[in-house]
Amino acid sequence: MRLAIVWTILRKELVESLRDRRTLVRLVVVPLLLYPLFALAMSKLVGFEADAREARPSRIAVWGELAEDLQTRLSAAGKIELAPWAGAPPDVREGLLSGALAPPAGPAPAPDEGEAPPPEAEPPRWIEPENPVLAAARAAVSERKVDAVLVPWPSLGAELGRGGKGAVAIYFDSVRADSATAEARLEGALRRARRAIIANREVERGLPEGFSRAFDVVPRDVAADSRKVGQILGAMMPMLLILMSLLGSFLPAIDLTAGEKERGTMQTLLCAPVRPIEIISGKFLAVWVISLLTALGNVVSMSLTVSRLLPDAMVVGPGTFALTFVLLVPVTLLFSALFLALAVFAKDFKDGQNALMPAYLPLSLLAGITALPVVELNPWTAYAPVLNIAVLIKALFVGEAPADLLFTALVSSALYACLALLFAARVFERESVLLGGHESARAVLGLGRRAGGVPSTGFSLAAFAGVQVLFFYGSLLIARASVAVQLAVSQVGFFLVPTLALVAGFGYSPRASLGLRAPAVRGVAGALLLGVSAWAAIGGTVLRWFPAPEPFARELGELVLLGGQPYPVVLLLVAVTPAVCEELLFRGLVYAGLRRAGPAVAIVVSALLFGLAHGSVYRLLPTFSLGLVLGYARHRTGSVLPGALLHALNNGLAVSLLYFKPSWGQGVIEGELLPWSITVAGMVVSLAGLLLLRFSAPGAPEPDDSPRP
Repeated sequence: MRLAIVWTILRKELVESLRDRRTLVRLVVVPLLLYPLFALAMSKLVGFEADAREARPSRIAVWGELAEDLQTRLSAAGKIELAPWAGAPPDVREGLLSGALAPPAGPAPAPDEGEAPPPEAEPPRWIEPENPVLAAARAAVSERKVDAVLVPWPSLGAELGRGGKGAVAIYFDSVRADSATAEARLEGALRRARRAIIANREVERGLPEGFSRAFDVVPRDVAADSRKVGQILGAMMPMLLILMSLLGSFLPAIDLTAGEKERGTMQTLLCAPVRPIEIISGKFLAVWVISLLTALGNVVSMSLTVSRLLPDAMVVGPGTFALTFVLLVPVTLLFSALFLALAVFAKDFKDGQNALMPAYLPLSLLAGITALPVVELNPWTAYAPVLNIAVLIKALFVGEAPADLLFTALVSSALYACLALLFAARVFERESVLLGGHESARAVLGLGRRAGGVPSTGFSLAAFAGVQVLFFYGSLLIARASVAVQLAVSQVGFFLVPTLALVAGFGYSPRASLGLRAPAVRGVAGALLLGVSAWAAIGGTVLRWFPAPEPFARELGELVLLGGQPYPVVLLLVAVTPAVCEELLFRGLVYAGLRRAGPAVAIVVSALLFGLAHGSVYRLLPTFSLGLVLGYARHRTGSVLPGALLHALNNGLAVSLLYFKPSWGQGVIEGELLPWSITVAGMVVSLAGLLLLRFSAPGAPEPDDSPRP
C-alpha cells in the first residue's frame, strides 16, 4: 500500500466534504450552539415553572369531616387551601357521610419481628382496587378541579377522640407536577400534625417524650456530590455522544461511496492506477476524521455547557471529559468502517440511507439503553459492542470504572473496530460491488472453502476476534464451575477446538497453518534454555518496573494452584494444556496469517494479541514479552513445537515454585521482587537460548502461502 496515494485520497475527500456547508454546520455549529442554547432554555423554563409552582397554593378537596384540631393545623400549614367536598359526586358524598363507603383493605403490614424477608420474597406493590371513591377522586384530579383529594374516613374523629388510630387517604396524580407538590405539602402537614397529637397524648398520660416512637431513623446519603452529578450526566451523555458520533460517520460514508456512484466519479477513481486497499484506506480515514471531529466538538461543547450551568457543583473534572473522548475513538472507528462497507452496496444517496438504517437503529438502541439505571459496566456488558463504551462512559462519570473492566471494554471495542475494518477492506476488494454489481454474501465475506494453503491476514485477525469473544462469554457461562474445570474447558473448548475447526472447515493446510513441522535440534535446545529462564528474566525486569497490585498477584497465585488439586493435575492444566492450545492458536493460525505482512509484524502482533487475550491490564506486559519470545521461536524454527515446549516449561516452573514453596523462593512467593542474581542468571541463559534460535536453521523452508488449485 502506497501511503502517498492514501494521503492524496484522504485529502481530496476531506476537502470535498468540508466544502459542504452542511458538514461544517454539523461539525461546528450544531455542537457549539445546540447544547448551550438547549440547556439554557431548558434550565430557564424549568426554573420558571418550578418557582411558579412553588408560589401557587395547592387546592385540596376534603371529602369527609376533619377533626377541628387537625383542620386548624392543616389550614395553618401554608400554601394549602382546603375545599370541603369540592368535586365530590353526590353519591360519594352521601356514602362517606353515612359510613357506607369504608376504606379499602390496604397492603399486609410488614412484620415487626424477626428477620426481614429475602428480596425475592417481597410482595408486589399494592394497588388500590377500583371503588367509587378512587374513581371520583381520579376524575376530580384529572379534570384539574383540585390538585389532590384528602379523605378522612368516617371513624377518624371518633378514633382521635378516644386516643385510637384513624385513617386518612390522599388521592393525587403523580404525573401532574402540581398534584405531586400538593401531595408532598399535605403529607408534610399531616406528619407534623400526627407528631403534635402523639406529643399531646404522651403529656396527658405522663409518658416520657418519644415513648411512642422509641427511636428516630435518619437516612444519611453517603454519595459525594461528584457521584450525584455524575449519575445525572452519565445517564444522558453516553447516548448523546454516541448518537452524534453515529451521525458524524453516517452521511460522509454514504456520500463517499453511493454519492460517488451517483455522480459517476467512482468509475473514474477505479480507472486510476490505484489499488482498492488504497482507495478504502483514504475514504475510511476521511470518514473517520469527520466522525472523530464530530465527537470532539460534542465533548468540548458538553463540557463547557456543564461547567457553565453547574459552576458550584462542577465536580466532574476536565480529565473525565478528555477520557470520554478517548473512549469514543474505537467507537468512531467501528461506525466509520461499518457504514462505509454497507454504503458501498448502494447505487445512490437515497439507496445508501436505506442500506445504513438497519445498522443505525440497533446501534442507537444499544447506546440508548445506557440510560436505564440497571445497565452498568460489568463482565457481561464489557464485551457488548457500542454498549460497552456507553456504560464505560457512564461509569467514568460516576467514578466506578475498575481498571480491569476498562481494559476489557477497550480491548473488545478495538476487536470490533478491527472486524469492521476487515469487512470494509474485503468489500472494497470486490470491484463488481464498487461498480454497482451484486455478489453473494458468501463470496463477499470469503466464506468459501480453500484448497490448502494458509489463511490471509484478515482471516487470522477475524478468527482471533471470534475466538476471543467466544472465550470471554464462554468463560462467564462456566464461572460457577471449579477452577480446574474452567481452565480445561476454556483451553480446549474455546481455544483448541475453534482453531482446529477453522483450519479444517475452510480447507487450509493444517501443517502449514499450524506450524506442524519438525524443528532443528538447535531450535529445540534454544527453546529449552528459554523455557527454564524466561520466567526469571521477564519477572525480574518487567514486574520490577511495572509491578501488579499485591491483591491481584496473590489471587492469581491462588488461582493457578486450582484449589488444592494434585501436582500432576496442576501441571497438566496450567503448563501443558495452555502450551498446546494457545500455541496452536497464536503461533499457529494467527501467526500464519500475519506472516504475509512480514516476520516482524507477525511476531509483534501475535504477541500483542496473546497479551490482550489474558484479559488483564496487569498481565499485559509480562505476557506480551513472553509472546515476543514465543513468536521469535516460531519464526526461527518454522515450527510451533519449540514454542509449545518453551511455554510449558515457563508455566511449569512458575507453578511448581508456587506449589512446593521452596525456602529459597519464599520471599518471591510472598510478593518480594526477584533478586538481581536470579534475574541476571535468567537473562544470561535466555540470551544463550536466543542465540541458539538465531543460528537455528529450519529443517525445511516454510510451506507456500498460496492455496493449491
